[in-house]
Amino acid sequence: MIPRYATPSMTAVWSDEARWSAALQVELAVLEAQAATGEVPADAVAVIRAKAKVNVARINELERTTDHDVVAFVNQLAESVGPEGRWIHHGLTSSDVVDTALALQMRDAAALIDAGLSTLLATIIRRAREERDTIIIGRTHGMHAEPTTMGAKMANWAFEVARARERITLAAAEAATGKISGPVGTYSQISPEIELIALAALGLRADQASTQIVQRDRHAAFVAAIAIAGGTLERIATEIRHLQRSEVDEMREPFRAGQAGSSAMPQKRNPIKSERIAGLARLLRGYAAAAMENQPLWHERDISHSSAERILLPDATSLLAFMTDSLNGVIDGAEIRRERMMENLASGLGLHAASRLLTALVDSGMQRDAAYSIVQAAATSARDGNRQLHEVCLADTGITAALSSGALLKLFDHRAATVHAALLVDRLAQLETRG
Repeated sequence: MIPRYATPSMTAVWSDEARWSAALQVELAVLEAQAATGEVPADAVAVIRAKAKVNVARINELERTTDHDVVAFVNQLAESVGPEGRWIHHGLTSSDVVDTALALQMRDAAALIDAGLSTLLATIIRRAREERDTIIIGRTHGMHAEPTTMGAKMANWAFEVARARERITLAAAEAATGKISGPVGTYSQISPEIELIALAALGLRADQASTQIVQRDRHAAFVAAIAIAGGTLERIATEIRHLQRSEVDEMREPFRAGQAGSSAMPQKRNPIKSERIAGLARLLRGYAAAAMENQPLWHERDISHSSAERILLPDATSLLAFMTDSLNGVIDGAEIRRERMMENLASGLGLHAASRLLTALVDSGMQRDAAYSIVQAAATSARDGNRQLHEVCLADTGITAALSSGALLKLFDHRAATVHAALLVDRLAQLETRG
């Protein structure tokens, strides 16, 4: 991942140092298990644990000769240890180490993602409560519909972020699977007992029936969950972009001192962070597709998945972490333009009350199709004549025969449409009890 779209903590998870350090953890866990069962001398394992050190530069140097990164890694460890190094990688195949180490890295990456989503969720919940009763016109198909509240809108965001977090947690738990079963997964050179002991020490579950690799459905599910989470962030970012349009101007991204909006137009304050999030979400969907392509490998294994994974797993997790952090900053510092919300609501000529008017006419005894036609005609007249809908309705004898003027005017109070909207914000307490 390019530094522009990466966080330092996630970059560290996927560094060469971290990769080979995870591989060393696997090798040591296996050796400890083999020592416990008497398959490898315990004193040799003690020496290996004390002396084994990862040297990335040396691994890279050896790989130029071996053209095999794991062989280079094993040889480098043996060099750092001395004669006892002959026990390293005893009975193992490359995938035992690579796939199990990858599970450790994915677990670390998932933990960082979870922490970021937790922070974002807390920020959204706080802002939703701040805007609990802030009236804003709801829009469907980009058109004014009925009033809602900014708090309700943000509550909707929060519950979706919570679902994304839960989805990634479940997928990450499934992906935390290793294998120590040797070539083609049949334990021909290492016992099943070693696998159970070693993986338990690493905090990983054992693949119950691996081939030479851990099957990639788990990895595909993890990346798919990441892509779906990216879609959630994109949906929120897209909403913010729409709300910041000049014609709407109900919500603005934070804009710091010295920030430039346009190289040519100094007046511009563009929603660049939200736009960036939307763009990066497209990459996540592409990575999910590639992860799914990694599932149908030949027979007990091939390495067509390996090259793709070395790009897509670091990039996908890095991008989601970056996007989450970025969106958190946007929502935390966003300017909520309450006066503009009321201006936009008022510009709608009271048409937002049309559905409540329809319901009231039906409740008065009118047939629904007749009521629909009357309200539709009144709304059209108001819109075409640039008149308030309630004025048109007060002049319509078909409506006034069914509803008193007092009852009619109550329908146009925008607070009537949002009387229960605060309930959506109150439900956010459910998310806090889950942790």
